[in-house]
Amino acid sequence: MIELPVIPSEQQRKKRPDWLRVKLPIGPEYAKVRKLVDTYKLHTICESGNCPNMGECWGAGTATFMILGNVCTRSCTFCAVATGRPNEYDTDEPRRVAEAILLMKVKHAVITSVNRDELKDRGAEIWYQTVKAVKEVSPTTTIETLIPDTKGNWEALTRMIEAGQEVVSHNMETVERLYRRVRPQARYERSLEQIRRTKEFGQRTKSGIMLGLGETADEVLKAMDDLVENGLDILTLGQYLQPTKMHHEVIEWIHPEKFAMYREEGLKRGLKYVESGPLVRSSYHAERHVNV
Repeated sequence: MIELPVIPSEQQRKKRPDWLRVKLPIGPEYAKVRKLVDTYKLHTICESGNCPNMGECWGAGTATFMILGNVCTRSCTFCAVATGRPNEYDTDEPRRVAEAILLMKVKHAVITSVNRDELKDRGAEIWYQTVKAVKEVSPTTTIETLIPDTKGNWEALTRMIEAGQEVVSHNMETVERLYRRVRPQARYERSLEQIRRTKEFGQRTKSGIMLGLGETADEVLKAMDDLVENGLDILTLGQYLQPTKMHHEVIEWIHPEKFAMYREEGLKRGLKYVESGPLVRSSYHAERHVNV
C-alpha cells in the first residue's frame, strides 16, 4: 500500500513541535572548541549546516570538520551551505585540521566537505592527505569521512577512501522520487553505486536520510532495501529542518514514534546499526558507529 504524504496546514507547518527543542551552545568546552576552530581558520559543518546538535557536540569537545572550503558547487534545496564558485583550495588545510584534532584530544573525528565539481579529482587528494595527517599526529583517533558524490569518478572515490579511515559515509539525503527536487545535480542510482563500490573496497559504510520532505513510509522502506542491497552497514534518519525561506519547506514533522518504527524496520532489513530520531544528523553519536 502506497502512503500519501501528509501535508499539514500552513500554521501547523510553521509551528515546530516540542520534541525539536535544543539547548543553546554554552559552557567552557564549547568555548574551547570555538577558539580552536577560529584559531586554525577551520570550517565545520556544525556551523555551515546549522546543525541543531552543535551545542551538545561542541560542549562534549567534538566537532565535524568541513574541508575544501565552505562554498559548494551544488545547489541542493535542503542545504544551508553557501553555493557558488569556490576559491582555490588550501593545501595546508590537512595539517591544520590534524593539529586541531590533536589539541582537542578527539577520540573520534568526523570529516566532511563541500562538493568540488570543478576539480578534476573532486578534491580527493586533499581528502587523502587530511586523513593521513590526522592518523600521523593522533594515531589512536578513529575517523569517519562523510564524502560527497564523485559523479562517477571512481578513481577519485578510491583515493578518498584508501587513507585508513574506519567509516566511510555518503548520504542519500532523500528517497528516489524526490531526488530531482532535493538534489538536482545528483542521481539516486549513482549514490547507491558509490556506496556499493565503497563496500566492495572493504570499508564500513554509512548513509543518512532526512525525513519530512514529502516522502511516504513505503518510499523510506524501499530506500532502506536499496541501501542494504548495495552493502550499507549504518543508517541515520533525522527530521529535515528548513534553513531559510529560500530552501525546501518542511512538509511534515515526523513524530518520534515513527522514527522508532523506522529504526526497527531498518534492523529487520539487515542494517547493523540505525540511529533514528528527530534531532539525529549524520555525525550524531558517530563514535558509536566505528565497531558495529
